[in-house]
Amino acid sequence: MESITRFVLRRRWPVLTAWVTVFVVCGFASTQLADLLTNRFTLPGTDTHRAELILEEHFGQRSTGAFTIVVEGDGNANALLPQARAAAKRAAAELRTGKLVSVGPVTDDVVVAQIVSNLEPADSKGRTGAMREAVGAIPGAEVYVTGQAAIEHDLDPVFAEDLAKGELIAVPIALLILIFTFGTLAFLLPFAFTIVTIPTTLGIIWVFANFMELTTYLTNLVTLIGLGIAIDYSLLIVYRYREELRRGSPRDEALVTTMLTAGRAVVFSGTAVALGLALLLFMPLPFIRGFGVGGLIIPAVSVLAAVTFLPAVLSLVGRPLDRVRLLPRSWLEHRADHEHGFWAVLSRFIMRYPKTVAGTTSALLILLTLPVLALELGPGSNEGIPRDLEAMQGLDLLSEAVGAGATAPSAIVVDTGSAGGAGDPAIARALTELSRLLEGDPEVAAIQFGRTAQHVDPAGRYLNVGVIGERDYGDPASLEFVDRLRGEIIPAAGFPAPAVVYAGGGPPGGKDFIDLTYSWFPWLVLAVLIATFFLLMRAFRSIVLPLKAIILNLLSIGAAYGLLVIVFKWGAGEWIGLIAFDQIEAWVPVMLFAMLFGLSMDYEVFLVSRMREEWDKGATNEEAVVLGLTKTGRLVTAAGLIMFAAFMGLIAGSIVGLQQFGFGLAAAILIDVTIVRALLVPSAMKLFGKWNWWLPDGLARVVRVEPSPLGEHRARNTPAAASGD
Repeated sequence: MESITRFVLRRRWPVLTAWVTVFVVCGFASTQLADLLTNRFTLPGTDTHRAELILEEHFGQRSTGAFTIVVEGDGNANALLPQARAAAKRAAAELRTGKLVSVGPVTDDVVVAQIVSNLEPADSKGRTGAMREAVGAIPGAEVYVTGQAAIEHDLDPVFAEDLAKGELIAVPIALLILIFTFGTLAFLLPFAFTIVTIPTTLGIIWVFANFMELTTYLTNLVTLIGLGIAIDYSLLIVYRYREELRRGSPRDEALVTTMLTAGRAVVFSGTAVALGLALLLFMPLPFIRGFGVGGLIIPAVSVLAAVTFLPAVLSLVGRPLDRVRLLPRSWLEHRADHEHGFWAVLSRFIMRYPKTVAGTTSALLILLTLPVLALELGPGSNEGIPRDLEAMQGLDLLSEAVGAGATAPSAIVVDTGSAGGAGDPAIARALTELSRLLEGDPEVAAIQFGRTAQHVDPAGRYLNVGVIGERDYGDPASLEFVDRLRGEIIPAAGFPAPAVVYAGGGPPGGKDFIDLTYSWFPWLVLAVLIATFFLLMRAFRSIVLPLKAIILNLLSIGAAYGLLVIVFKWGAGEWIGLIAFDQIEAWVPVMLFAMLFGLSMDYEVFLVSRMREEWDKGATNEEAVVLGLTKTGRLVTAAGLIMFAAFMGLIAGSIVGLQQFGFGLAAAILIDVTIVRALLVPSAMKLFGKWNWWLPDGLARVVRVEPSPLGEHRARNTPAAASGD
């Protein structure tokens, strides 16, 4: 760390020039990112994926590349049919590889046309506007272009608007907290840091988006979480630099000491965040792997900027900015008094009553975790999308006429085993029986079969039967239908060998998404726990502190899960505009765990690293805990509140999945920096006593640090020694 810092200080201007160049290039690339993102769920190795491949290769269609034209007239659907067909043909002509596969009345006043294509989601949604222009107006009727691709197209400006709302909330709050924390113009430095890191991160993600499937949510995620992380890291470093200057250190030496202490903590913190999120890359779902890409790049860019860009900037403008006070000198002097301030009083109270504090806070966290027993997961739903979008208006009309599952029907694909097999009488009998069984199921609204859809591929080997559900694809009743479809209806239809039947499409895809995600999730959790344990063992030179950190993090994450149930499933958040929804979207707990485990470690590293530093200087265990909390409590709380404000920006949006994700993050961070770090951590460390700092010789060799035997306590006064290296 010292070598890197001195290198940066010798070459300040080339380093800054390189960052400005990267910022300009990546900033331009980031403006092209939205067009490459999608909400498509690819599910490798599942029946849904196999059905999707057959539909794409042999029927020339993708479920995510399909559009539905809905025409509502005044009660004479047959009269609308010619105009609706002509309009649908014009729309299909605007969609590359687009084919009109069905047009027909579904009620007395509604006509529906189905257009399919084999385009990727990003390409198909980009043609929505042109298709709407081609459809035009039909006299005496309302015309809507809907379908999953059209919904994604209409959601893009909603995401942009929600992001603007989020920034409008997060940025002013962060600004006020930074002004109060610094009290001088030095508060501008974390913002300069953020302005560089977020566009750089988005620009790098743009490169990945050209080669892999990334979710539409990623822009909001990177911007708001990147804001929190960037400000946190720069806050810690700038604050420590000011502390070193107040001690009288020369500018460059103050920066070197800062990077040996706070800079080292930032590297460990960023690595902890990256570990939790990078492991998402090993999940078998492209949707979640996309979060892993973003989550890995956010802290990586922030850490790189923290150890290169920030020291260069601080060396040039840090001292002049700090001379311009924004708060009265008396306020600043009072806060600098570590003997009589709020954190000193709180830390002494905790040291006096550690069992009471630890017991009370632990009980509260366990109580908040208990509602997890009522957690109900779902794959997402169109019900959580604003209803004023044109695509959603068409979907609602279609749902009333046919069924809520009309834009995401189940696709039953039959591989007869050989060309021409579709003409086999035994296959025909099985199809007839399948149709009869489906019509008898209460969840089936309509069957797209025979003349109403493209039913047989050109070679006569594959059959395609669409099933429209009464409810939306993510509804629990739809998921129960999938179990009946695969476990009872298809086997009872009696398809002869060697025919194989795959159930894919909307509801089966949702079921496969949940099953595939949670078959891997426990392994992700285990890997994160093991990797974090060894990382923190090296950071703290202790075996007890990493175990304590992991247990407390799991408690705070469990409390966040419980609050999700209370606020969304039980509707406790409706009064502040949160959308009540029975299910928590299945990706949310996975992402919350990966994100929160890393972010919570930020504050653990910030706090305990300072305690370790005081211990290494010769303080007793109690003195080290009190001094560490006193000197970093306000900093950790300010950083946490800024992160909380960033996540509140996600809550302000109108998409239920992002509301759930943002609320879970905000709740967990608030719990973490108040209950866990300010109360539970210091009380637990008081109770553990000298065991906090114990590291056996064998484990010390594994993580390449000096051992910390019980009973041995030597003061170490140099910054390098205090860093653990």
